[in-house]
Amino acid sequence: MYIAQAFKGLHEWWRYIIGILIIFLAVVIGQMPFTLAVLFKTVSDGGNAFGMTEAQMMTVLEPNLNLFLMLLSFAAGLVGVFIVAKYLHKQSIVSLTTARDKIDWKRFWFAFILWGFVSTSFIFLDYFLSPEDYVLNFKLVPFIILCVIAIALIPLQTSFEEYLFRGYLMQGMGVITKNKWVPLLTTSVVFGLLHIANPEVKQLGYIVMVYYIGTGLFLGISTLMDEGLELALGFHAANNLFTALLVTADWTALQTHSVFKDTSLPGAAGFMDVFMPVFVIFPVVLFVFSKKYNWNNWKEKLFGTVEAPIIESENITNN
Repeated sequence: MYIAQAFKGLHEWWRYIIGILIIFLAVVIGQMPFTLAVLFKTVSDGGNAFGMTEAQMMTVLEPNLNLFLMLLSFAAGLVGVFIVAKYLHKQSIVSLTTARDKIDWKRFWFAFILWGFVSTSFIFLDYFLSPEDYVLNFKLVPFIILCVIAIALIPLQTSFEEYLFRGYLMQGMGVITKNKWVPLLTTSVVFGLLHIANPEVKQLGYIVMVYYIGTGLFLGISTLMDEGLELALGFHAANNLFTALLVTADWTALQTHSVFKDTSLPGAAGFMDVFMPVFVIFPVVLFVFSKKYNWNNWKEKLFGTVEAPIIESENITNN
């Protein structure tokens, strides 16, 4: 059982409170280079750095530099998660990742390749259906630099989010509440709400939160059913990486030197933006996963209780 892996380490509730604070501090430290660079550039240009919104801060620096510095905070956060797991909880990275004896990288690559193909196909399909909404944004040198930054750091960003929400917090809440549905729903909602400040929400409306929360729920279900983070790690990395490389828009969180730029200004999010991914595409992906990895006993794995594993001891008899 994946959540029960937390029992292999120190799992008192107060350790998770301290752990969250340490991880938050790591993220803040990792964000300092970005904040300082934005402040320096704004002041150098004669602007006022105080009172800037997050969206405004994202446009101050050159896109590649902006992406690099922004992703540093997630890399620092991932280091924070690993430090907390190892030293505060005395838990191995393997047990934080999976219920298997070792991390199954084949699962990671299967989800990465599958979703990379699907997400790329949707982007090109939309391009061919609505070419008027796109302009070619490709510039060789900036794109090569983007590839280096994205390939090196975006998997760290997505891994931080997976290890924090589907790993550390799901395991912690599971061993505290002794059930699976509370951590599954709670981590999904919190994961979604943390995206509420994204420019996409302002552009598409709060209905897009259904997509973010639904994505968190999909990743949580994948983790619990597969007894590990590998599929969620691969899916999330592919989702953010291929999007960053292929398409950007003025109203999205990631401003990159991507191949295409979406010049459309969509209104409120509709069926294709929110409901189709959450209620059609994600269930199909779950079905593919379930058939490939022979998932069963859905009710128990998603709504069952969490119990500490029974440790058998040998009875030593004296002759």
